[in-house]
Amino acid sequence: MKHGIIVGAIIAVVSAAMILWMRTIQWMPVQAAAEARPIDWLFGLHIDVITFLYVLVNGILLYSIFVFRRKKGEEDAVGANLHGNTKLEIAWTVIPLITVLFFAYLGTLVLNDISAAAADEMDVNVRARQWSWSFEYPEAGVKSTELYLPAGRKVKLTMTSEDVIHSFWVPEFRVKMDTVPGITTTLRITPSEEGTYKVRCAELCGTAHAAMLGTIRVVSPEEFEQWLQGKQAPTSPADLSEEELVTLGASTAEAAGCLACHSVDGSKSVGPTWKGLFGSERTLADGSTVVADEDYIRESILNPKAKTVAGFPDIMPPTYGDTLSELDVEALIAYIRSLK
Repeated sequence: MKHGIIVGAIIAVVSAAMILWMRTIQWMPVQAAAEARPIDWLFGLHIDVITFLYVLVNGILLYSIFVFRRKKGEEDAVGANLHGNTKLEIAWTVIPLITVLFFAYLGTLVLNDISAAAADEMDVNVRARQWSWSFEYPEAGVKSTELYLPAGRKVKLTMTSEDVIHSFWVPEFRVKMDTVPGITTTLRITPSEEGTYKVRCAELCGTAHAAMLGTIRVVSPEEFEQWLQGKQAPTSPADLSEEELVTLGASTAEAAGCLACHSVDGSKSVGPTWKGLFGSERTLADGSTVVADEDYIRESILNPKAKTVAGFPDIMPPTYGDTLSELDVEALIAYIRSLK
């Protein structure tokens, strides 16, 4: 009984000190979304319990080693032969079970809280591909390579993937969700801190996985509306000059993820470089040749498996015919034509 009181007091004091010290450590990046607060609170409770268990196990171990060690003159002494303690075994089984169930209950509450819909939430479509992100605001008809979000408003992200499984993760928002080919997933976030953040892919997705980064800008509601109005775009190639088409093509190439595989400066990449491509003669995988004119480039975008360039893998997604508009395709052709 005496030893139990002593070791209990030691564990209580050391645990309290360790927990207070652990709470001074900044484990997470800045909280930039409302969902981060309940998640960090739950994470902090886990740290408290883990700290207590660490002190409990090691405290009993160290106390036993020091107090019950074999002392001088006891070399021939034999310790008591213990066969177990049923009450103790029941306790260390039931108490952890109750603890786990309690945290499961808290986790359910937090998950329901952060995934709840809001009446005025904004819809944004997220498309992932090897190895880039693109975003669409369906109500405004705007597409972008950067995710602009108004601070203080809940956003529903409807996500899909064009090729393999990716995972949308912004550490400052805490929440994470996979994007799966053929399946639509959703994620809700409420940005709370204005600033610039990075969305990372948290699922190994290929050779350029580490470079699959996207920019998120959280701005004031007024600045967001100004940006949205400024992104309104024409719908026909006839509405733009050649120079405007080239500019649009450059932004479309970035938004559609083209630059993840095609360089524009002649450097080697996963796919053929676009520099000097227009008007050149291309050797195909079957040994035939073709001139890279407008028809060839258009076919390569809409039906990439029709003609595969020799020396390059046949990995270009066949979905651009569904995701790119006529204006997007013509703008890409104009951009490639300008890269002489």
